[in-house]
Amino acid sequence: MSTILQQVINGVSIGSVYALIAVGYSLVYSILKFSNFAHGGVLMVGSYFGFFALTLLKVPFWAALPLAIIGAGVLGIVNERLAYRPIRIRNSPLLYLMISSLGASIFLENFTIVTIGPNFRTYPDVFPIAPFRIGDLSIGRLDVIIFVIAAISMALLTWIIYGTRMGNAIRATSYNMRVASLMGINPDLVVALVFFLAGASGGLGGVLFGIKYTVWPGMGILTLKAFIAAVVGGLGSLPGAVLGAMVLGITETFAAAFVSSAFRDLFSYALMIIIILVRPGGLMGTVTGEKA
Repeated sequence: MSTILQQVINGVSIGSVYALIAVGYSLVYSILKFSNFAHGGVLMVGSYFGFFALTLLKVPFWAALPLAIIGAGVLGIVNERLAYRPIRIRNSPLLYLMISSLGASIFLENFTIVTIGPNFRTYPDVFPIAPFRIGDLSIGRLDVIIFVIAAISMALLTWIIYGTRMGNAIRATSYNMRVASLMGINPDLVVALVFFLAGASGGLGGVLFGIKYTVWPGMGILTLKAFIAAVVGGLGSLPGAVLGAMVLGITETFAAAFVSSAFRDLFSYALMIIIILVRPGGLMGTVTGEKA
């Protein structure tokens, strides 16, 4: 029993990081109804922002974290202005937005390789690594801190979306952008805000993942895990993204612990396929007409 509880704890830890990434992914989908694969590139750059703030600027972690979050959020806005807005204002098919997002992701990854290098980099120790011991259970201090930061961030984002006028504008635009504009809402401003929030959450997830593991130019591949979490929970649903991320994190840890780490991704994609077949809208989402 203790082994199962230990794997649940491990799964919740990595699921917290997946949730931050998946929430940003779902935010963009809820507004523009396309899969923003460049989100992984923004996440990666945000992780580098945090790393260099700690190692080059020598600022403390609690100063480096906001720098990474804001930097990734601004990059999200720039990405939308350059890669998506020209396509969006022409009312082009959603597939073009997805293709552009793939191009932006490849550009960010290769630009980072050329300018910074392809090497893996390890964050300096910013938290104690000695775990808490509760009986046979071992709970890493870093895992607890990651969970707390992720929970606070989710609560703040939930308040922004459901408890503020900005959030009301975002939700109205997600239902119907044209009708929202007739009601006095500026869709371009809302889209920019959504990309900032998505980039900020992705940057935070990138920093936490980098602290727990490492940072490298190809870490944007985590976008695929965010996509799986978003599909499992329901594309466009923020609570669904969090639920899907937790389910995905626990599924991966159980697969690695009781089967083989080599089959971890196999179980992840199998979970997504099963959810699509049984409940196409996801655990907490609804079926939409087009998913690019």
